[in-house]
Amino acid sequence: MANLKLKSVSKIYPSGTLALYKANLELADSEFIAVIGGEKSGKSTLLRVIAGLEEATEGNIIVGDKDVTTADPKDRDIAMIFQGNTLYPSLNVYDNIAYGLKLRKASNALIEQRVKVAAEVLGLTDILNRRPKALTAEQKQKVAFARAIVREPRLYLLDDPLTGFDAALRDGLRSVLVNLQARMKGTFVYATKSVSDAISMASRILVLREGMIQQIDTPANLYDYPENAYVAFIIGSPTVNFINGAEIVEEEGAVYAAKDGVKLALPENIKARFTSLSEYVNTGKKVIVGLRPEDMTVVREGGFMSALVATTEEICGVNYADCDGEELSFVVRAEGSDKGDTVNISADLGHMLIFDGTTRLTLLARDEGYVKTGHADAERKPLGYDEEEAIKTRLKVVPKNDKKRR
Repeated sequence: MANLKLKSVSKIYPSGTLALYKANLELADSEFIAVIGGEKSGKSTLLRVIAGLEEATEGNIIVGDKDVTTADPKDRDIAMIFQGNTLYPSLNVYDNIAYGLKLRKASNALIEQRVKVAAEVLGLTDILNRRPKALTAEQKQKVAFARAIVREPRLYLLDDPLTGFDAALRDGLRSVLVNLQARMKGTFVYATKSVSDAISMASRILVLREGMIQQIDTPANLYDYPENAYVAFIIGSPTVNFINGAEIVEEEGAVYAAKDGVKLALPENIKARFTSLSEYVNTGKKVIVGLRPEDMTVVREGGFMSALVATTEEICGVNYADCDGEELSFVVRAEGSDKGDTVNISADLGHMLIFDGTTRLTLLARDEGYVKTGHADAERKPLGYDEEEAIKTRLKVVPKNDKKRR
């Protein structure tokens, strides 16, 4: 049975701001899903609407077999962990963990049993008598986790709880969360700006842009088969290189993606997936070409263009360079290259991404490399960029003060 269902859930604020638009989602029991997106993408709003801290403008929210759309937060069987969850400074660790159970008038025996289990799971047994001021940052966050799990809710909502921690502590707390979710067999919805957090912890990722769901799938499928240019951009580090305003041309029997003197020959696997190829070849219709930095490299001879190395940076043990050509610039793998070097750039074009220049939707069909998950969400197609912008314009509410001025 699904543990969470959203049916066309929207949130429009009185100011006219569209924070969430017709969100549909279905989570299985004990699933860990991450929600990612940029600033003002709607991640926190999505969680707050599910929790009942924000009222949905339309749609239905179902937790387990209960429609909780109009239910009070306390009646939704949900625990929410925020950024920098605050502990009660006057209470020790035990009482902080037990606080929610005491509010619900649980028996002392049940409180003691659940606090004991949560403390053991999170390694807090030896500090139950300490006050928050005597705790490390890691211990404080673990207490916040413990306070949520003692209630044994049906659903856990986590709003980027690892923000602000250094890399080492963040890595450690990631492991804590993954192990906690497996131990509690709870359903976790984890909203974050960190793509690395999402990829390392979640079995599926929901990508949001300005309140609209772009794609829901496994990290690998999102990386290899993005439904639009935004998903391609947000999944991956360094981010994908885009060639905007390219055209598909055919010359002497070969098909190319061309822009500013650069021509990239479409390999057979890309042409086979390009189901509407005839609509683009030599028609002047614009496309967006995506090339991931890890699929590009510098070479001594050949390649498709020459460029000047502007800067270099090591990311995850790999040296990448910002390379500036006469018209186009790319980030590429560049072992042995230094700032100021003139290099040639080559790419594995079998991993090329191609999107329509107006809708920004992918023009490449999935092939046998796509791993099906069985989730209906994976078959959902996003709206085109132009359609999304039209919806936002149509739904925009003019504030009362502005109406008076007009």
